[in-house]
Amino acid sequence: MDATLTFTVTDDDTASALGSGTLPVLATPRLLAWCEAATCAAIDPALGAGSTSVGTRVSLEHSGASAVGAEVEVTASDTYVDGRLHRFTVSARSGGKLVGSGEITRVVVDADRFLARLT
Repeated sequence: MDATLTFTVTDDDTASALGSGTLPVLATPRLLAWCEAATCAAIDPALGAGSTSVGTRVSLEHSGASAVGAEVEVTASDTYVDGRLHRFTVSARSGGKLVGSGEITRVVVDADRFLARLT
C-alpha cells in the first residue's frame, strides 16, 4: 500500500501561522498532518465497511525548510503489517530535495465501536 500526495505551502501552513515558530516556512505540525494524510490515502482502499484507521505512533524528522509557494510531495509506503497494525515509512520532498522523513503507525478499528468507547 503506497500513496503520494502533493501540497502547496500557503501562509496558513507556516510556523508563524500555526504557532510552532516565527518564520514564514512550512510548519512541522502541518508536515506531520500531510504525512498522516498520505498514510490514510494508502490504507483507506483496503479498509472494510465500517472500518477506519487511527494513528498511534509517529516519528518524524523535518530536515529542510519549504517556503510559501513551494510544492511538497509526500509519500507513504506500508512497510510492516501485523493484523490490524500498519507501519508506514513517510518522506516529503520539495524541489527534489528531501525535507522530511519518518515512520507512522496506524491501527485499523471499527469506527462505531471506537467512538462508543469515548462516551
